[in-house]
Amino acid sequence: MSRCLVTGSTRGIGGAVAESLAAHGHDLVLSARSTEELEGQAAALADRFGIKAVAVPADLADPSDVERLASEALAAFGGLDVLVNNAGVSFPEPVVELQAQHWQATIAVNLTAACLLAARIGASMADAGGGRIVNVASAAGRTALRDHYAYSVSKAGLLMATRVLALELGPRGVRANALCPTVVMTEMGQRVWGDAEKAKPLLDRIPAGRFAQPEDVTAALLFLLSPGADMLNGVELSIDGGYAIA
Repeated sequence: MSRCLVTGSTRGIGGAVAESLAAHGHDLVLSARSTEELEGQAAALADRFGIKAVAVPADLADPSDVERLASEALAAFGGLDVLVNNAGVSFPEPVVELQAQHWQATIAVNLTAACLLAARIGASMADAGGGRIVNVASAAGRTALRDHYAYSVSKAGLLMATRVLALELGPRGVRANALCPTVVMTEMGQRVWGDAEKAKPLLDRIPAGRFAQPEDVTAALLFLLSPGADMLNGVELSIDGGYAIA
């Protein structure tokens, strides 16, 4: 089975991804900021599913810590087969109220960290003959979303990064693809979109009539890691109930 790094692994989409990968027998390098929470997750998944799980705490807002994470994650199992760039932050606010620190934090975590990890780990994968990079982007990176200026920009950048990775690393056996979910009802999703009145205009644009659940994302991820997706490279896979076409 594969050796996988999952960022932002302790909660939300990342928690669901880590559990799903473990359930399918993949060994995991798990990363988030909280050392205690991360080590608890690694121990629990290893015990429950009989896989190897290593905790590597990191602050993705710090590029030097991202470099360290890449190095330690590669060393944990002597290389990696899968990188899931899942970690992300969001500070909803109108453009006219944009705070510089929110912009900087969003770009640092959502875009810079993901790009650095993909570059470093992608290079190692290419040298070893191949691998899979999955960037968890967003429907907000393809369609403008009110009050999500920095977030939308960061996710749009991540989509372009995915294309460049696919172009440059594809000939060396590394496939890079992106997932573009609509709102996912994680803790963060519930916090931002849990109010029915606020959510209604967005829900009205989704033909399926609902927001996504974490398992919708993990199912798509597992497909991208399967042999059936061997010819998918540079793809932006929508998990949005038809939001992009409405």
